[in-house]
Amino acid sequence: MGMSVNAQSTAASNTENYTFAAGLKFGGYENGISGKYFIADNTALEGVLGFRNSGLVVTGLYEINMEAFNVPALKFYYGFGGHVGAIGSGTYQRFGGSTEVYRNNQILLGADGVIGLEYIIPQSPIAVSLDLNPRIEMATGPFFDIAPGLGVKYFFK
Repeated sequence: MGMSVNAQSTAASNTENYTFAAGLKFGGYENGISGKYFIADNTALEGVLGFRNSGLVVTGLYEINMEAFNVPALKFYYGFGGHVGAIGSGTYQRFGGSTEVYRNNQILLGADGVIGLEYIIPQSPIAVSLDLNPRIEMATGPFFDIAPGLGVKYFFK
């Protein structure tokens, strides 16, 4: 019985945190490759290399993470950061907004926020996240927009 209790407490502590995760991020603007690195117990840096129609955007975020709803494997996170990138000419639908028409290549530059939930699947190295990403675009704007994001990551302790 003692081994069972120890195994349960070890399993519970294994789902609480990781050091680094890499995976895929699917969003309202870009789909791409993501990486998340914890610099402290509840503080992480996340980067996304996002691809979109005729373009590439790099986003960096500073995130605060905390347990959600008393479930150790479920984390609430929020944060802020910025993005820089370039897109080719074309038509771009803002998420929930009007259509932007770019006749030439454009630089993207702006501020980003994030608020979401991340679930670490018990007894696996997989984490999934669902978040909202508000964005202020300065280079082609200014305008405000918000889009959902879905992430799947493989984590390392």
